[in-house]
Amino acid sequence: MSIKELMRPAFAQLDGGLFSVTEKADVGDVQERMKEMGVAMMSWADPFMPDPSLPESVEKAAIQAIKSGAPAHYIMPIGSPDLKTLIAKRTKERFGIDLDPQRNIIINPGSDVGLMFAMAPWINPGDEVMVHDPSYGSNFLNAELLGGVTVRVPSYEEDGWHLRIEEYEKRLTDKTKMVLLTNPNNPTGVCYTKRELEELAAFCIKNDLVCVADQAFEDTVFDGAPMISMASIPGMWERTVTVCSASKGMALSGLRVGWIYANDVIMDVYYGSAVNMQGATSTLGQLAVMPAFEDDSFIADYMQKYDNRRKYAFDLFNSIPGVSMKMPEATFCIWINISGLGTSTEITKYLIEEARVNVNDGKFYGTMGQGHLRVVTGCFWNDSDCFAALDRMADALHRLAEKKHIGVR
Repeated sequence: MSIKELMRPAFAQLDGGLFSVTEKADVGDVQERMKEMGVAMMSWADPFMPDPSLPESVEKAAIQAIKSGAPAHYIMPIGSPDLKTLIAKRTKERFGIDLDPQRNIIINPGSDVGLMFAMAPWINPGDEVMVHDPSYGSNFLNAELLGGVTVRVPSYEEDGWHLRIEEYEKRLTDKTKMVLLTNPNNPTGVCYTKRELEELAAFCIKNDLVCVADQAFEDTVFDGAPMISMASIPGMWERTVTVCSASKGMALSGLRVGWIYANDVIMDVYYGSAVNMQGATSTLGQLAVMPAFEDDSFIADYMQKYDNRRKYAFDLFNSIPGVSMKMPEATFCIWINISGLGTSTEITKYLIEEARVNVNDGKFYGTMGQGHLRVVTGCFWNDSDCFAALDRMADALHRLAEKKHIGVR
């Protein structure tokens, strides 16, 4: 018996890129290999990477913290009381949810850890977790790593990737335990409406399901559309765990600060398991990020950049035969349908070779993602650098369409 056969099956099947060439941008050394090739990494959801982008207030706080000597020591695994107070104030202002900072919030070392931590107490072997498809890749894998079963719930391009509650209803079984919701959606850029969230909430309440809501992109909604937290819907506070992050809207990915909020019955379990499951989040990261919660007005400037880029991309890619995209409602990603030119795997490889741009193959975002590309327009500080990379992509796709005689009359 090989050593991997002693592992849990879901782990044994993972490919970390040490014995093969992995295609996923966030696995193994893909990022470093692409950088060495001079390829623009528009597959890495790290705002403004690789350019400097720390707000001055955050930079000053980090320097002051280092000089104080405090970052050499732990903060409690449940997180800084001062940071949790700031998060509670912000959550009340944004969503109308009253949080007791010391009973309803825990700090995590980023929302990826937070998402797995949020799910871990609930999943017994064979429990089913409903995940809308397309969705963030970890949403499909986490349940399986915990011994559960992922149930993919399709959403459709003709609906603008919004939810159909009947797709949830037809997949309900006596093993269904959880609904995992990413709102705003990564990769499609959808921000779910109050009506569809209320329908999903009613489904959860009726069938006694837990909802884990991944709100990593909650600060990136366009056009004044309402961003609604599932926990704010009547009847959902008792059964919702909300996972948040400073990485996306605040563009502070490298500080590795996320947080979870939930009612105190649920939170008591997270507090009790924090030291075993996640440890203490970086002391430096927590001290540095606090000014961003005290004054987050800098996000408006970021959103203007993202707005300019989504509009530029919308006009650019919808002009290419065999290619289309919908205007994103949120996030700094665009979701492009390239199925008229080839498979998403073929086009991803083609763009590396012909445009020196690395994007995400849609197949990693669910069954419904095949034939699509996720492109992170939030990278680079200067719009001109982003536009140049998008232009190279568009030129390469135009050439491919011509070669395949697509759109030629």
